[in-house]
Amino acid sequence: MKTEELKKRTKEFGLRIIKLVEELPKSKVGDVIGRQLLRSATSVGANYRAACRARSQADFVSKICVAEEEADESAYWLELLVAAKVIAETDISPLLKEANELTAIFVASGKTAKRKNE
Repeated sequence: MKTEELKKRTKEFGLRIIKLVEELPKSKVGDVIGRQLLRSATSVGANYRAACRARSQADFVSKICVAEEEADESAYWLELLVAAKVIAETDISPLLKEANELTAIFVASGKTAKRKNE
């Protein structure tokens, strides 16, 4: 996947999460998990963009690993919303799939970059 395509994809993921969080029930659980999800999901794209501006291979690896962690954390919060019965799994399955796919992409990118750095 090309850099610009992945930038667009991570931005779209963040925007879709923003819409989801806006629709969560106004409750303590919805607010707390919603804030965590919003923070991690919007951070995915920001950290990927930072990785694209890395000054060295080691810097890229470090930053792409942060994007990976944030994508995986987003999947966790989505799973927790379902487990807590705050939202139906059918309502978030595309977002959960995207979070897992982004995590896999960043894992692969990090591994490739680490091999090049050796």
